Amino acid sequence: MSKSIQTSRRQFLIAGSFASLGLLWASKASAASTLFAGKPNSKFGGVQIGAITYSFRSMPGSVEQLLQYCLDSNISAIELMGDAVEDFAGKPKNTLPRPAYVPGQPRPTMTDEQRAAFAKYNAEVADWRTNASMDKFKEVRKMYNDAGVSIYAFKPNALGPNNTDGEVEFALKAAKALGANSVTIELPTDLKQSQRLGDLAAKHKVYIGYHAHLQATDSAWDAALAQSPYNSMNLDCGHYIAAGGANTTATLLALIEAKHDRITSMHIKDRRSKERGGENQVWGEGDTPLKDILTLLKTKKYKFPATIELEYNIPAGSDAVQETKKCVEYAKKILS
Repeated sequence: MSKSIQTSRRQFLIAGSFASLGLLWASKASAASTLFAGKPNSKFGGVQIGAITYSFRSMPGSVEQLLQYCLDSNISAIELMGDAVEDFAGKPKNTLPRPAYVPGQPRPTMTDEQRAAFAKYNAEVADWRTNASMDKFKEVRKMYNDAGVSIYAFKPNALGPNNTDGEVEFALKAAKALGANSVTIELPTDLKQSQRLGDLAAKHKVYIGYHAHLQATDSAWDAALAQSPYNSMNLDCGHYIAAGGANTTATLLALIEAKHDRITSMHIKDRRSKERGGENQVWGEGDTPLKDILTLLKTKKYKFPATIELEYNIPAGSDAVQETKKCVEYAKKILS
């Protein structure tokens, strides 16, 4: 082979190598750009639209699957239900079959043996929670944050009157490990329970967001809020309107303004008023003043998130992800 041919061949190989490296770098840059571009963003006009992962209850629900649902529906912040993340962290599995319950019928009674088995399992869970490492919860936080999803509230089944103080403190520590500033629980009817929760919350500097259903009134939260600065509101606007009576659009907006500094998160859904049956509706077809609520949050620059809770019947041919995505788009049109 002549010297000139060898030189040309060498130059060709060198040029080809640089070209291949260029394609590789371009490919990596493109992949990184695509990953960044694919991150969700459900903050519009300064208002963080989130979702409670209960919205996806009709679909398989591991922590990885829930994250994918958030990405697919363009949700960038969530209220995380407890089961999936506790399972991920190693909570003892419940293999005990519960008696079937038919809505509208009396709840089935358990045998003494069944009650004893459930009591034993609940004690195992309480012990696990009391001693659980926070490493897996931190791992979930990183997994979600890396994908562009933050966790602002945590809703485990560990905050009831029958749960131990160790379980409540577990919930508060787990919330902090997940990056949440609050846990959420139904508003207790016993003020001793809200005092207990408020005291433990103050110890860990994590808020207790109390959720109300049809018992919601303008003063329903007042006693709990007075007990501790760490007792707060998880206001559900749909339930408030469906309760009817003195609850109106005007009183709801006034309540939000009056209590905005005690609201850690809010649920938004569209329900008919009590006078019209109270049913959950596709957004825009009920009586919850979604536009007024979201506009108020934007105008006043309130920082607490507005959480989509998908509760209306999913239409045939759709799924929870597609319907949640529609709710995101509905809010975006109002806020953008």
